Amino acid sequence: MYSLPKVALAGVLAAACALPSFADELDFGEKTEQRLAAQSEKLFGFNNPLERPADASDYVPRQNAAAGQRVLLANGLKAEFVTRNVAVNADMIAFWPDAVNPTHLIVCIEQDRAAGGTNPGVQRVSLADGSVENILYGTKGCDGIRTTQWGTILATEEEDDGRAYEIIDPLTTTGHWIEDRVTGLIRTAIGGVSTSTKIVQRTALPTMAWEGLAVLPSGVVIAGDELRPGTGTNGADGGAMFKFIPDTPRLGGMVSDLNQSPFASGKTYAMVVSCQPKSSSSFPQFGQGCEVGVGAWVRVNPLTARVDANAKGAAGYYRPEDLHQDPAFTGPGVRFCWTNTGNEGAKNYAEVLCGIDDNPLPTLPNEWLRNGEYFLTETGTARANATTVVVNRFVEGDLRFNSMDNLDFQPGTGNVYVIEDHPFGEIYACLPDGGDRDIKSDGCVAMLSVIDPDAEPTGFIFDASGKTAYVNIQHGEQPAGMGGTDDLLKITGFKVKQ
Repeated sequence: MYSLPKVALAGVLAAACALPSFADELDFGEKTEQRLAAQSEKLFGFNNPLERPADASDYVPRQNAAAGQRVLLANGLKAEFVTRNVAVNADMIAFWPDAVNPTHLIVCIEQDRAAGGTNPGVQRVSLADGSVENILYGTKGCDGIRTTQWGTILATEEEDDGRAYEIIDPLTTTGHWIEDRVTGLIRTAIGGVSTSTKIVQRTALPTMAWEGLAVLPSGVVIAGDELRPGTGTNGADGGAMFKFIPDTPRLGGMVSDLNQSPFASGKTYAMVVSCQPKSSSSFPQFGQGCEVGVGAWVRVNPLTARVDANAKGAAGYYRPEDLHQDPAFTGPGVRFCWTNTGNEGAKNYAEVLCGIDDNPLPTLPNEWLRNGEYFLTETGTARANATTVVVNRFVEGDLRFNSMDNLDFQPGTGNVYVIEDHPFGEIYACLPDGGDRDIKSDGCVAMLSVIDPDAEPTGFIFDASGKTAYVNIQHGEQPAGMGGTDDLLKITGFKVKQ
């Protein structure tokens, strides 16, 4: 048996002893997190992400608080008030006339419908002076809201029987009132007799608990139903994803009358995710467990969209909430991502899922009839012609980062910002997927936490520059003299490479 000379052996032993042991090294995941934080300015455009969420030690009474005392912010970011007078339960935000040069924010107010429908539902906020005016009264839980590419506002309700409303001329349409949500009768003033021509209820869009939605230039709408699995009866599916296809798509330009809107008529489809590939004769094979993968779109009645989706095998998720189109996606079709809030108390820490719809608006929409159900196709009427959507998980929650509610894509970076729905809720910036093997975000860091223990952050949205964002501090503390209002903040200081 060969043995090393003593001198050589001593050298080998010394070298071995000099090598760090595993016990001396940080956990690999911790090292990765530290490296992500250390490169925050390069990756996210702000310095030093939050090491912890806010807690009671940070609290300053709302009436005494400056904007920077309403939230903890990553180093380099700054908060200022847009207004302290947006109605309580202010939620999602849309820019007007657009995100490039906005003059106003159009805000959904997530209040229940008051007796007589006198509650504020949709408000406009001037960015010049912070003044707040009511556009529409009488919604029930207004939440999801978007500016369309043809110059209108789509505002929706997050209720089991949630409706969708389209608004034209939102800067001059003031004080209109939903007299009857069931019939969709809207007047020009509370108690008035004149019927509004500036706001209409869109019954061609699905009736469901609306929140997140993507409105494409064609008039196609992709949206989710904010529903918990097991609601009503054990075994009931959670919220489905829906797609509205207009009978008359927009070809560009503004509308001068709501009759010209693509929302006037169309068909609604629910997303059925398959456990078999499209090439299989059993496609789409659906059931519990088929939440990710390739799927198809099955036609449903918009007035009974939730019931139909459950009956026809649509994939159900744990409270789908906000949803946005990914503006940086360059592949065929569109990519959209949404949050599933889950339940942190039940150890379901939430997630962000993304879908890629290969053909959101078929050139010649048609349908394939399978077992009595109609699936969306391109031109032909066979399974091979079915349009598909591929869904996969993008972000998964954890003990600190959970209860995901809102999200928004930051222009110019591809980063997605994910907002929590709980006390001292945080906002996380998440990288896009890079060149590694997985198909998930390359990492997330915290950049904001709400200090008010009674509030949550919501409606977070970037303007087109990616350097300025807005967020509502929803249902916060209501001291005497400020009751019935929320704070709307402007966040600046984000660095975006040109």
